[in-house]
Amino acid sequence: MDKLFGAEGITGIAVTEVTCELVMQTGRALVLSLMRRLQHKVTILVGKDTRLSSNILENALIAGICSAGADVRRLGVIPVAAVAYLVTRTGADAGIMISCSHGGFELNGLKIFSSAGYRISEDVEDEIETAVLCEPETIRIMSHDSVGYAVIYKDAEWDYLRYLIKLEKFDLTGLRVVIDCANGCASQSAEKLYSALGARCFMVNNTPDGKNINDRCGVGYTGLLAKFVRSKRADIGLVFDGDASRCLAVDENGDIIDGDQIMAILSLYYKREVRLKKDTVVITDLSNLGFRHFASMNNIRVSTSKPGERSIVEKLLDGGYMMGGEQNGRIIFSDVSTTCDGLLTGLRLLSALKNSGKKLSGLASAMEKYPQVMINVSIRPEYKELWKNNSDITDLIEKKQYGLGDDGRIFVREVGAEPLIRVMVEGKSFETINECAMEISDKIKEHTGSKLAVAGVE
Repeated sequence: MDKLFGAEGITGIAVTEVTCELVMQTGRALVLSLMRRLQHKVTILVGKDTRLSSNILENALIAGICSAGADVRRLGVIPVAAVAYLVTRTGADAGIMISCSHGGFELNGLKIFSSAGYRISEDVEDEIETAVLCEPETIRIMSHDSVGYAVIYKDAEWDYLRYLIKLEKFDLTGLRVVIDCANGCASQSAEKLYSALGARCFMVNNTPDGKNINDRCGVGYTGLLAKFVRSKRADIGLVFDGDASRCLAVDENGDIIDGDQIMAILSLYYKREVRLKKDTVVITDLSNLGFRHFASMNNIRVSTSKPGERSIVEKLLDGGYMMGGEQNGRIIFSDVSTTCDGLLTGLRLLSALKNSGKKLSGLASAMEKYPQVMINVSIRPEYKELWKNNSDITDLIEKKQYGLGDDGRIFVREVGAEPLIRVMVEGKSFETINECAMEISDKIKEHTGSKLAVAGVE
């Protein structure tokens, strides 16, 4: 690996890329980083998802942490948000989740949380990365009575669920809910949470076998959930990813309700309850244009951040706002949580649905979702950043944006580590935006000698 941390933490093919040795050294490097700052023995919480490789990597991680002189409390299979919450509840010095959220079972990784429950800073990531990849000789290993020990945290899941249940006076009595757990961390927790509050739950994809996590289920595959919702005559369907950080919904007709629409429903609900701080919602550059129009019509302010959990959290904290998130279903409620929490998102959506007395389709209709076209254009490495200075490309983008006016938007940016440009165009007319996206992509290809690959159309 040339670089250890990405936007989702450490991720890669389990055991061969994210190796036991790498995970062990990462655990040691984290302990070393913490010991430089603290005057007491370090304690770290470790949770995991249901992947076949999670047990292997857990053992390697715990061995690394304990051999560096810190103690471990093992949480077992648990949602990622529970790790972040339990770090603050127990006074631990850090928490680590072994997961690759919505990836297939062959992938795995680490997400690391600070003692405050937030993802560790980029500075700490850089410190760990330097120690693991460049200066392994600086990583100390203890011996004799200086090593740490690992114990099981027996009530970890229930402590987290009790916290959610007691947040407010939730009553889900009478709601019929189909839940797709993606054969991941929500497989036990979701039913316990929602049924305890009175919902009638119908569970699907809640029998993990180590290999079926996110396999034709979860947030990337909602077709089966839609059929179950209709067949069970349910009020709503909820769907999670592998670590239960993301939550999307399906209405009573089987239509998907994405993260932007969920935030629209909840922002209206909490605004009417006078609980939406500063009447503001944090969205990203990639959020659907329909949300902006919805917000304008309902006197809700919008604050925009870059995509990604860290950027959204920073904007929420800086502005003192309550809610922010992304179209993909990662939503953060900063009044009660420090990270994306799919179970909490589902809980608050169910509560809003129950208290409204309306159907979910009716609530979602408050926001008109605009069609989007996204095209990935791979460019030659020497054109990275330089394409922005090409007047043929920039003039065409400006011309097309002018033509779309207030009813459309063009967003062109480099994404990921690869030399790749993503062209995103949205507007009321699919034909217009599709033509626009293709013209811009062709122009970029013409000037960078690249190939096109359609990323997605909604």
